[in-house]
Amino acid sequence: MYFRTNFNLTQYFEVSFGNKIYLQPSKSKPLRGTIMNVQKPIKKKYQPSEREADFLSTVENAKYDRKIVAGLQKFIDGKVDEDMQSFYSQEEIDAISALKGTDRDLEARMPVKMTRHYFERARMSSPIRTLIKASPNETFDLDGSEDPGKQMSYSPVEGLIHKYELGLIYVASTCSAHCRFCYREELIAKKEIIREDGSIQAKGLAQIQELTDYIREHNRLVEENGGHHPDTGREKLREILMSGGDPMVLANKGIASWWAALSEAGIESIRLGTKELAFFPERFDDSFWKMVDDFHVAYPETKIRFMIHFNHPDEFLAKDEDGNYIDVEGGGLEWVPATKRAVAEFGKRGWITVDNQSPIIKNINNDSDALRIMQRELRRMKVENHYFFCGRDIVGHKAFNVTIEEAWNILNTSQRGLSGVEAHARLSITHYYGKTEVVAVTNEPMEGVKGGENGVVIFKLLRSAEDAPKKGHTAIVGRNPDAIWFDGYKDRVIYDEAGLFSIKA
Repeated sequence: MYFRTNFNLTQYFEVSFGNKIYLQPSKSKPLRGTIMNVQKPIKKKYQPSEREADFLSTVENAKYDRKIVAGLQKFIDGKVDEDMQSFYSQEEIDAISALKGTDRDLEARMPVKMTRHYFERARMSSPIRTLIKASPNETFDLDGSEDPGKQMSYSPVEGLIHKYELGLIYVASTCSAHCRFCYREELIAKKEIIREDGSIQAKGLAQIQELTDYIREHNRLVEENGGHHPDTGREKLREILMSGGDPMVLANKGIASWWAALSEAGIESIRLGTKELAFFPERFDDSFWKMVDDFHVAYPETKIRFMIHFNHPDEFLAKDEDGNYIDVEGGGLEWVPATKRAVAEFGKRGWITVDNQSPIIKNINNDSDALRIMQRELRRMKVENHYFFCGRDIVGHKAFNVTIEEAWNILNTSQRGLSGVEAHARLSITHYYGKTEVVAVTNEPMEGVKGGENGVVIFKLLRSAEDAPKKGHTAIVGRNPDAIWFDGYKDRVIYDEAGLFSIKA
């Protein structure tokens, strides 16, 4: 097959010019504008170790009926359960249908998907309906980045982002349901993006063989170079975050295969990011917990961290007929039974930690009272409150983001009355340089400081790319109550040792 290439070849390909055949390695510069014959890539098949094979032989897959409704057309045609047919009003259906096939097509931005469990939560909750229902507001302004945080600048292997000290891997390209504000809309919607080499391709998923080869090679170079990588300065790669999409849509054997292979490659801590506790908590069944426990027996040295995503307490708290939360004798509020069972199982396993993180999103959880209840109840059930995020500059972000200063005030107000351990969460924004904390927003003028007449906002880099040279560096800007992203402060910079405003952000 002959064609003109404008992209990097992954792994090794046979590339023929006339009668000669060459191997083009993935680390070489791409061959541009050259007519060539490309055969199938030469790939090694991953071979599990004896310990892996023994563990995987114990894993059982279960079948799950999530009762998923996918696609707006089913609502338009009335081909959903009778009690779901009023989920979208006729006026909403007409407005959505008018956009189909245009550059403002809602499902081209983000496919529609919902589980029956989540529909039941949405019936009595306006915030949950807003989270899951498509709205024409999403595409009124499609400004935003196709690669938030410039992640593809740090993708040495397909499906891996190695920007910080840990590696993030994409292992699934969908979830049980789709949040309309999703920060991975380019992956979920399978959009083509511009790569570092100038090619235009959709993001792919990580493969076990390629990923474990990278980990071993990276760590070999680190060890040979006295504890730091000779090019990036990074230390050993010891932690991986499994993401997507949602890894919990994989079968038990799929999750187990990743856990075992990563452990064999020297990974000490595995994170798994999931919203399945909100969308389909029944996924955390006996077969899953058996796999988890068998893994711990096989790999007791590996720590597992679940990074869960509750955005609003309505996702996990039960309500009475009047829509009120239900008090529990002795303190606390009543949980949805399936969710409570799953979270309680996590709590039984001391070698697993569970952390919640959530963006603060317009008309969903920009409510200090809701966030206070959520933080208190999660900590009561042994779930740590990790991060709240300001919105990212994804395509269409202006439909979802609250202003940075409003997000800071909402979070700080929500933590009034919380104990110190309940109020651990910080407010973060993912800048291209790294994860950035919104440390303070002052209400009074900063006397004697030009630009601080109306108060200031203080940022601090919590995490910095590669060997973290900028970690802890700060920036101070004059307030702008309308700013929803860093560029809202670019003309108000007072001090910027972090360099947050020295590049396009």
